[in-house]
Amino acid sequence: MRVIDVHAHLAPQVLWNAFEQGQDWHGMSHEARGEQEFIVGNGKRILINSPKIRYTPEQRLADMDAEGTDVQVVSIHTPLFPYHWETAAAIQASREVNDEIAGMTQRWPDRFAGLATLPVQDVDAAIEELERAVKVLGLKGAELDMVVNGLNWDEPQFLPLFKTAESLDALLFFHPQPQDNIVALEKTLRYGLPNSVGVVLEDALMVATLIYGGILDECPNLRVCIAHGGGGACFAMGRMDHGWQVRSEARTNILKPPSAYQNRIYYDFLTSSEAGLRFLIDTVGADRVVIGSDWPFVGWDPSPGGWLEGLTSLTQEEKERVSWKNLEALLGI
Repeated sequence: MRVIDVHAHLAPQVLWNAFEQGQDWHGMSHEARGEQEFIVGNGKRILINSPKIRYTPEQRLADMDAEGTDVQVVSIHTPLFPYHWETAAAIQASREVNDEIAGMTQRWPDRFAGLATLPVQDVDAAIEELERAVKVLGLKGAELDMVVNGLNWDEPQFLPLFKTAESLDALLFFHPQPQDNIVALEKTLRYGLPNSVGVVLEDALMVATLIYGGILDECPNLRVCIAHGGGGACFAMGRMDHGWQVRSEARTNILKPPSAYQNRIYYDFLTSSEAGLRFLIDTVGADRVVIGSDWPFVGWDPSPGGWLEGLTSLTQEEKERVSWKNLEALLGI
């Protein structure tokens, strides 16, 4: 069974090459403390928690072969989103990352597709880079964080970016940053909750923002995918519908209940349980779920495709849709 993975991260070789030469990369530098290594700068300390994040494309291909992944849709390691950087540096870094990903897709077109990163603190610059990424570089869309420097995506200033993505048939893949997860950090840093619970809360809030904010009505042909199965959004859809029925502010931007929009969105299959994936498919349909492995940060047994193949509650047709058919049709790969 073919495997296409929409959720595969990259820390660019241009960054590692700068570090090897004793230089920084747009204010980011390498730091070692005992057995731990970090990427530091621009107000962040990013733990290097998988040696694979350093991999060259050739090493990545060997790893893909070992796990049976045919195609990775590559996007930036989310702590490297440059939204809070000085704008000129963010624009230049985005171009360098996107050029590198495009180089991978051009050299190995049967193995890699790519999603751009964008300097979204400047919407005009983000639109320009998205157009370049899709029209010139051949990338399939962009990966985006759940917020932009404290602003939600339903702010009017971001609508032109969504309109541009819609006009380009570009996929927007939304992925949170655990270390910046406000919902979880307000409660506790213990037990790994920012990653296990906080991430799925952010995913659910993103689904709610797209729906309640009227973005899916404004852009009826927008292609959007949410990481981690959309978090708890589909499970909470009954409460969201009830809120729409009884609270006038929930109806400000949409004329239909939230559940009418949930199958307009794609979701990666990273629920980490068969029961969760079965519920997701039953809720939104097998045609809206795709493989997303979170490479290289999630340990799969035996592999993303192998895990899917071993599930007993899914039909073979459902498995094939999730594994490759949906993304092949959506992205033309």
